[in-house]
Amino acid sequence: MTDTAPTERHAAFLDDFATLSGFGATDRGGVHREAASDADAAQRAWFGELLTARGFRVCADRVGNQFGLLDAVPGAPYVLVGSHLDSQPFGGRYDGAYGVLAAVHAAQRVAARSRQAGTAPRYNLGVVNWFNEEGSRFTPSMMGSSVFTGLLDADTALDTRDLRGVRLGDRLAELGRPGGGAPVLDDVAAYAEIHIEQGRVLEDGGHAIGLVCATWSAHKYFLTVEGEQSHTGSTVMTDRRDALLGAAHLTVLAREISDALSTPDTPLHTSVSQLTVEPNSPVTVAREARLHLDLRSPDETVLERANAMLHERIPEIERLARVRIAVAGAHHWGVRPFPAAGIELARGCATGLGLSHREIMTIAGHDSVNMNGRVPTVMLFVPSVEGISHNEGELTHDADACAGVDLLTEVVDRLAAGVPAA
Repeated sequence: MTDTAPTERHAAFLDDFATLSGFGATDRGGVHREAASDADAAQRAWFGELLTARGFRVCADRVGNQFGLLDAVPGAPYVLVGSHLDSQPFGGRYDGAYGVLAAVHAAQRVAARSRQAGTAPRYNLGVVNWFNEEGSRFTPSMMGSSVFTGLLDADTALDTRDLRGVRLGDRLAELGRPGGGAPVLDDVAAYAEIHIEQGRVLEDGGHAIGLVCATWSAHKYFLTVEGEQSHTGSTVMTDRRDALLGAAHLTVLAREISDALSTPDTPLHTSVSQLTVEPNSPVTVAREARLHLDLRSPDETVLERANAMLHERIPEIERLARVRIAVAGAHHWGVRPFPAAGIELARGCATGLGLSHREIMTIAGHDSVNMNGRVPTVMLFVPSVEGISHNEGELTHDADACAGVDLLTEVVDRLAAGVPAA
């Protein structure tokens, strides 16, 4: 491959992105491509063919992480670049997928530069499509990168079941995905990821690039509300033990906590999601309700106050609804800075390209959050129109998307040459 003019490079990226966006495409312009779905399997097959056709060595690991490797320096570690191709149900085209395809084009451009200059980089290049970042069908989210970084046991991940009882390991085998030839963490010298912001800080400020400096802290819970099944018509109100009522109180409580503690300077985001109810009959009081609840803030003190308020109020809800609430599956991370050296490396690249930029925290979790702290990690954002995400209306303008690929190329070029990111 030879390097090309900017307009040609941009057109090539946008053409590939249009093709990728066809897998699981929805009528409203989004994608429905949950991890381990048929649409996910189809795009993975296409992606593997694309990588192979462009000179990458393709492999996968046990949990479905998909790698494309460019081996220029025998035995050298890799600069790994990527994101995820799975989506939320009826989600947007850009979330994750943009970063994976940007990684392919950036790696190709860097490799072409080396060949044209007749020089060898210090590190090899690798592109990754992390499996099940979204966690919408099989939980937890960021599953593939969690296994890769040792935060989650592979067997535990493979034993995960969806709401219909389908075991992840069985589904991967059905799709023909089992692998084992991927690099291990010791083979990675640095990691870089570019993503849409999923907020509107960059758009509101007129910036082309976000230099991610840290992640918000978060508490994520699986809550089970246990009541007693009974008749919706004949059961006396005072005798009812309605699990759905308990879940409703928890949902309102999550918003009340945010209203009580959030300020413009120290925001607190709270939500309840993926509510499932048993037996889910129109004439039966629910015996059980299961839900996810999460609390997020850039201020760990505010987050801990919110966490304490949640636990203090749970006994009150149990009394009001005459139910029992079990708290399980807590997932917590604190405010985690990204390496200052990586931020400065990216800042220099953005300045060199004439791209306006600012430091920004990430509210959402990303695979880079798992990689950060284990290897030197650089995280970049491009603007999201109106901050819309996890929605079919998700949009990043072509010019912003292409500018992000240009920046990622410069960052990866320097990382591959051995410029330190930590």
